[in-house]
Amino acid sequence: MNNTLNSVMYPTCAAVNLLAFLYKARVLRVDRSPAQWALAGNFFIPFLIFTVSTPAVWVATSEAVGIRNFSGLFTQSCVMLLTACQQLVLLHLTYERNVAWRKATPRLIGIGATIIVMVTLFSLATELHERPTDFALSRAQFYPAYLSVYLIAYAWNQIDVCILCWRYANIAPTPWLRRGLRLVALTLPAGLLYAGCRAADIVAGQFGTTGHAWEPIVPIAVTVNTIGKTAGWTMPDWGRSLSALWARIDLRRAHGELRPLHRVLTAQVPEPVLELEPDADRRTRVYRTVIEIRDAQWALRTWMDPAVAETAVARAADAGLTGDDLAATVEAALLAAALRAKEHGLRPAEHASTPLAAEPQDLAAELSFQRTLARAFATSPIVADTLARTPLSHASSEQTA
Repeated sequence: MNNTLNSVMYPTCAAVNLLAFLYKARVLRVDRSPAQWALAGNFFIPFLIFTVSTPAVWVATSEAVGIRNFSGLFTQSCVMLLTACQQLVLLHLTYERNVAWRKATPRLIGIGATIIVMVTLFSLATELHERPTDFALSRAQFYPAYLSVYLIAYAWNQIDVCILCWRYANIAPTPWLRRGLRLVALTLPAGLLYAGCRAADIVAGQFGTTGHAWEPIVPIAVTVNTIGKTAGWTMPDWGRSLSALWARIDLRRAHGELRPLHRVLTAQVPEPVLELEPDADRRTRVYRTVIEIRDAQWALRTWMDPAVAETAVARAADAGLTGDDLAATVEAALLAAALRAKEHGLRPAEHASTPLAAEPQDLAAELSFQRTLARAFATSPIVADTLARTPLSHASSEQTA
C-alpha cells in the first residue's frame, strides 16, 4: 500500500511543483532579486525531491551515483535547502535587503551545519539493499542519530517558517498574499505529523520493531504539506485571476438582481432610459442601470408621501434593521407607494423632499446598496406592511389632471 501511495502522490507533487516553477521562472527575466530566486528554488527543489522519491527513480538515482540509499540523503538534504529558500523569501519580503541577509545568515549557517552532520552520519551507515519505499523508516531502526538530527532541524525550521509567514501576513500589502502566507503557515500540522511519524520510527527501532503500521500516514502528510505550501506560495498570482473571475460573475448577478426593479420603474418613468450600443459590455450596462434607477427615483419624488417613509422607518426599526438594510427598506417602501400613487393618478398633498434614505459614496457602494434595495422592493414584508398601513385614500389627496 505504501509503495502505491508513493508511486501516485510523489509524482503528483513533483508535477505540481514543476508547473509552479515554470510559471514563476518567467519573473526571473525581469526581477532577479534574492526573493525571486529563492521563490524559484522553493518550487524547483520540491520537484527534485518528489521526483527522486518516486520508488523507481529512487533506485535508479542511487545506482547511478554508486552509493546505496544516496537518494535518501539527497532528498532530505534538499528538504533543508528548501526550508532555507522559504526563509529567504519571507525575510526579504519582511525586511530591507541588508537586514534580511543579516537575519538569514544564522539560519543558513545552521542549515549548512545540519547538512554536514547528516552527510557525516550517513557516511557511517551501511545498508545491504536499496529501500525506495521505507528508507527513513528502516534507517531509523539502525541509525537513529542521523534521522534525529534531520527531524529536529526539520521541525525547528518548519516552525520558523510558520512564524515568519504569520508575521508578514499581518503587514502584507495585498489580500491574496496575506491568504497565501496564512495557507503556508497552516500546513505546519501536516509537517509536524510527518516529523512525528519519523520520530516514532526511531522509538520503535529502539524496541526492535518498525513503524510500518503508521507509515501510510507519511506520504499523505507530506503531500498535504507540499501541495498546501505550493498553493500558498502561488496564491498571489492565481488568486488575482480568481478575484477577476468572481467579479465578472458577481457583476452578472448584480445585473440580474437590478433588472426587475429597473423594468418596473422605467415602465412608469421611461425618460431616464438611454439606448446603449449593442456591443456595450456588462459593466457599462450595470452602471447605466444603477444611474437610471436613481434618476427614476428622483422623477417619482413628487409621488412620494413623507408618511410612508415615517411608517417604513418605524416598521424597519421594530424589525431590528439598521444601516443600509433599513435605508434600502425605506426607499423600497417609498418607491412601491409612489408607483401605486402614480398608477392611480393620485399625488400626495405634500411630497417627500428626497427619495433617498442613504447616500453611498462611490459607484461600488451605490451598486451594493441598490442590490439591497432591489431585494427589499421584491421580497420585504415590511414594504408590503407599510403599503397596507398607508392606503391610497389616506396617503394621497390630490387628483392629477
